[in-house]
Amino acid sequence: MDLLSSNQYIKFIELKRNEIPSFNHFPFNLPVVKTLNKLSFHPKVTYLVGENGMGKSTLLEAIAVATGFNPEGGTFNFNFSTYDSHSELDRYIKLVKGVNKPKDGFFLRAETFYNVASNIEELDKEFAFGPPIIDSFGGVSLHKQSHGESFFATFLNRFIGNGIYILDEPEAALSPIRQLSMLSRIDELVHQNSQFIIATHSPIIMAYPHSRIFEFTNDGIFETSLENTKHYSIMKQFFTDKERLLHHLFNQE
Repeated sequence: MDLLSSNQYIKFIELKRNEIPSFNHFPFNLPVVKTLNKLSFHPKVTYLVGENGMGKSTLLEAIAVATGFNPEGGTFNFNFSTYDSHSELDRYIKLVKGVNKPKDGFFLRAETFYNVASNIEELDKEFAFGPPIIDSFGGVSLHKQSHGESFFATFLNRFIGNGIYILDEPEAALSPIRQLSMLSRIDELVHQNSQFIIATHSPIIMAYPHSRIFEFTNDGIFETSLENTKHYSIMKQFFTDKERLLHHLFNQE
């Protein structure tokens, strides 16, 4: 085992299949849960990819909660609940950590980032002593920036290295140029002893070269390469022969 692998923050997860009461109801009826046994993470970057409905976000949420994050996102210190809707899957996974403990961490969810931004403002109003929390996010209210700007301000300012960062569809608010910039920021943080676990649909986001890609399908979980993902192949097909693809889309009779 190399030094980098031995020092990663999250090594792998295992599903406690024998403890699951039934695979016939949510979240255990999701394809990713039905076929999950053990998932080993890359010490740098791991991607969870697949079509909608596979259960990527539900699994990522369970990993984040088991790691110690608030289900709606934020740092390890965030403890709020706008709407208690997270699944019970975190109780049925065994999460194995590395030797070192991360000094930083963030769980970023595209769908609940607004709630994180609101909680920051509430806490800064409630506690007047000490530096405002928003200072660590760039000093500008996240609500006074566009969705993409607030996302990127978080990447640039709040992610400080030596951390575990769990991201759910970060591309949702980012332009292609910003997605490329995010790759650059990921590389900086990886070189600062950080580990990423990312659920994404974006071939740009999943292009980090030192990574592991797991594609979730109805037939199981498969480790693959960027070029062999359905996301990459459909985008390549679109840009290589757009007219032909659109012809088939618009002439299905």
